[in-house]
Amino acid sequence: MTPQAHPLAPFLQPARRWIRTTLRRLPAPLAEFVLFGLKMAWACLFGAAMLCLMIVTHFVWPQHPLIYRYDFLLFAALVIQALMLWTRLETWDEMKVIALYHLTGTAMEVFKTHMGSWIYPEPSLFHIGGVPLFTGFMYGSVGSFIVRAIRVFDMRFSHYPKIWITWLVAGAIYLNFFSHHYIWDFRGLIFIAIACVWFRSFIFFRVDKKTRAMPFLLANCLSAFFLWIAENIGTYTHTWRYPGREWHIVTWQKMGAWALLLVLAFVTVTLVVKPQPPNTEAERAGGYRAWWRGLYRRSTSFDSASR
Repeated sequence: MTPQAHPLAPFLQPARRWIRTTLRRLPAPLAEFVLFGLKMAWACLFGAAMLCLMIVTHFVWPQHPLIYRYDFLLFAALVIQALMLWTRLETWDEMKVIALYHLTGTAMEVFKTHMGSWIYPEPSLFHIGGVPLFTGFMYGSVGSFIVRAIRVFDMRFSHYPKIWITWLVAGAIYLNFFSHHYIWDFRGLIFIAIACVWFRSFIFFRVDKKTRAMPFLLANCLSAFFLWIAENIGTYTHTWRYPGREWHIVTWQKMGAWALLLVLAFVTVTLVVKPQPPNTEAERAGGYRAWWRGLYRRSTSFDSASR
């Protein structure tokens, strides 16, 4: 596992070399699995930092603070963002994505809280229509994860739909988050449209040396599940709350909303970071049959290595 040249955050190169050296002691499939987890955690850096702050401040914040908890979270998010840019953990293109998704997310939050979908129960100085300004960074962290994952895993996309079609789907998603309060909720049709538009799309990514593949729709569902877990953390820490109810596990239906938001976030990312095609013709032509064959080969090789 020879570490590759890394254009960002060069001061972390010794840590990267140490991780690679340590992983050499493990069986190759297990080492790749561990490295995949580490890279995913690295891609989630901004979102994970925000979740940790929500958890810590929930337990330690005093009843009569000098600064409101929500305002502290806003200040902390700004500091983290500045540090990530200064240390080159994040590029300016990634920052553009975060800012764009921050704005669209904040606009939706203002509308949703006005309609009573959820509330922010604590006071703050920096807010718009009852929505504390740090909430935009929670949406921005989703965009940050996507654009960082594309870079960290050198992601490429086969059979990616025409950009103008994805814009239409994203526009319908965003519109429905507002319009379903007044007219028929047509998210069922949107799910069908997403399945039709992205059904053939595959994500090709590189954990170490070998290129792996995953259907775009599967990646979206898995990401939605982890965002659903993050939402449970947010409601448990009373960062936001659904009105009229004590804390409970957020319903599974919310995973559908997160799946839609992830598609919206991904299309937003493509405004700045264009989806790149696979490196080889074989990858461009690959489909579900080739993917299942690859899964079977990897499972048998892992069993052999474990024995």
